[in-house]
Amino acid sequence: MAAATTQLSRLPFADLGFARVDHHRQLRVGFPEVVLCAGKQVAHCTAIFAELAATGGNVLGTRCSEEQALAVQVVLPSARYLPMSRLLIVEQQPVVRTGQGTVLVVCAGTSDLPVAEEAAETARLMGSPVERLTDVGVAGLHRILAPAVQDQLRRAAVIVVCAGMEGALPSVLAGLAGRPIIAVPTSTGYGASFGGVAALLGMLSSCSAGVTVVNIDNGFGAGYAAALINKGAPQ
Repeated sequence: MAAATTQLSRLPFADLGFARVDHHRQLRVGFPEVVLCAGKQVAHCTAIFAELAATGGNVLGTRCSEEQALAVQVVLPSARYLPMSRLLIVEQQPVVRTGQGTVLVVCAGTSDLPVAEEAAETARLMGSPVERLTDVGVAGLHRILAPAVQDQLRRAAVIVVCAGMEGALPSVLAGLAGRPIIAVPTSTGYGASFGGVAALLGMLSSCSAGVTVVNIDNGFGAGYAAALINKGAPQ
């Protein structure tokens, strides 16, 4: 009875005063609430993670600083911090495969890796098998035309493409792969790239069909969308 009362007290959300933690999101959309750590006080981050983890499920935090991660790890020692992607992950349960195919995460250059890793880890936690393809930007188009790379593109159910500068890579892949392309403009580039705006506009103006664009540096949003698409993809 006590356990049931405790569980019911967290439905549909827990009011922490500064946050209302959504415990029903897993039931509604198939994935728990994700914590955007950026802009939150360290104490608030810690309390929200503790509340989400209390039900025994997995917890994902994005844009997490090292200071926030260390504080959460005091309360939840199993929390794993990935500095490159700035993700904080608590895996209390095995990830159940829900995606039928594979999500392929591609980045144009090594500078785009932080965003690509955010996308890849998000898709993985949502149950999609993930493959990675790194540093195949249009400045060296022969890299994307290699037979092994073409095979990898054709195996994928969904392709996430992270690129900065002029943002041309998603258009190229959409014309080669015949798969849904989720384009992620990154803030990589010199002054005229305007912190990713040039890549964003280039991707939105793509001449290739099948390109969907998320916000600048939004690897999380791309990985999430890719996993949802993959969930309904045929084997």
